[in-house]
Amino acid sequence: MAQQLDGLASDQDPPNTAEGSGARRWLALGVLMLAQFTVWLDNTILNVALNTLASPTEGLGATTNELQWSISSYTLVFAVMLFTGGALGDRYGHRRLLVIGMALFGAASLWAGMSTGVTELIIARGAMGVGSALIMPATLSLISAVFSERERPMAIAIWSGASGLAIAAGPLVGGALLERFWWGSVFVVNLPIVGVALLGVMFLLPAARSVNRVKLDPLGVLLSMIGLLALVYGLIEGGHRNEWTSPLVVGSLVGGLLVLVVFVRIELRVENPSFDVRLFRSGKFTGASVAVMLTFFSLSGSMFYTSFYLQGALGQTPFEAGLNLIPVAVGVLLGAPVSAALVRKLGLGPVVATAMMVAALTFLAYTWLDLTTAMPWFWLLLTAQGLAMGSAVAPTTEAIMAVLPSDRTGAGSAVNNSMRQIGGVLGVAILGSLLSSVYAADVAPDLEALPAPVKETAEQSAEATRQVAAEASLPELVGAANDSFLYAMHVTSVVGAGVAVLGAVVIWFSFRSKRG
Repeated sequence: MAQQLDGLASDQDPPNTAEGSGARRWLALGVLMLAQFTVWLDNTILNVALNTLASPTEGLGATTNELQWSISSYTLVFAVMLFTGGALGDRYGHRRLLVIGMALFGAASLWAGMSTGVTELIIARGAMGVGSALIMPATLSLISAVFSERERPMAIAIWSGASGLAIAAGPLVGGALLERFWWGSVFVVNLPIVGVALLGVMFLLPAARSVNRVKLDPLGVLLSMIGLLALVYGLIEGGHRNEWTSPLVVGSLVGGLLVLVVFVRIELRVENPSFDVRLFRSGKFTGASVAVMLTFFSLSGSMFYTSFYLQGALGQTPFEAGLNLIPVAVGVLLGAPVSAALVRKLGLGPVVATAMMVAALTFLAYTWLDLTTAMPWFWLLLTAQGLAMGSAVAPTTEAIMAVLPSDRTGAGSAVNNSMRQIGGVLGVAILGSLLSSVYAADVAPDLEALPAPVKETAEQSAEATRQVAAEASLPELVGAANDSFLYAMHVTSVVGAGVAVLGAVVIWFSFRSKRG
């Protein structure tokens, strides 16, 4: 252990770790997957605890807006800090940043689980986002350090599969914990995972550092943080309020974009930028980055309304819903490694474009789901969706990393993860807003007889309509809520499918040659 800690603190350049033993490299990949799994698990696990948190007896008595921010504070800080985490890793060593990030994430998880108020929980979730922003760029950069160019595509494909596993495991683990323990257990569960991952980092991962010590770019880091903060905040608030024309939302979006424009102009003139925006001159780098964003836009949006479909319309428990989401994880796990072999034979463009078109068809197939759909058909749909998404994400991630110089892998992987997070925020915000708007318009005629304040409450969501139906002893409103929700989900799924088609077009034109 002492030898490993000395390596962590060492200022020496790393050895050529790709020449190490094969078994050790793949064990190291397992550690990096575990670290990433923890981050993605926290993206989804809180969703099943929202009803409990809203309870004044079993939870914290949180309001709807407070519940929204308990989710969004993590996503917002995560997305904003990713560039900074990548730049710090390039400067100080990615294993060092991974250890710091895991320790911070574990401590913040304990804080969140022991919170005594909603405000404290929201702040703790933000601290977890900081830890995640240090972890994610480091995991992808260390894969580049550990694996040779020949092995790297398969390693990244397997690494990408961990995100799909976490997407399904979040609701499943959360539901199981809430059946036995208090709401804070969905955060405290991170501690043993973090402990195992830290031990693996100490023993299996190299103290990777750039051959040339990268100078920090404080102004670039600050501008990227401010610009992304304003932009992502505007996206989140626009989705939560469903008021995209409000001064706060418009001001945040426009202000964030302007700051990011200034950031780009300055970075083009800096000798050692926090992220070399010149990389976007590469059509392949840009195409892969945009495709990653559009992929997670559609996937995150679909997972959002799928949860409401299973738990709200079909009346499943959180644990039952988690079980029924497992097929998408299985699909991602199978699709990611298979895509690496297909890309070698057919080229990235055809493989990823086909995968995204298949994904678009699976999103479109949501228009066939109703209250009588048999679960085996739903499982088949999710398996196909997972296969397609896994086949799309892994090759595009490898394409992004392939064009990066060795001393910019941290900043480059931060771009990849930022695109994922921003795509996810956009997917939940825009598709969530569309779902709410279509639902409110469709259910309105069924609520005409209600008093104005009650009607306004019932129009907010299908869950609110069902609650009003229970309180007013109007069981017919439950059927109206389910019918309007299904219609809204069908409309929203068509838009999600269209975004996936756009991603297929982008990747096809970016990688038209067989070798991609």
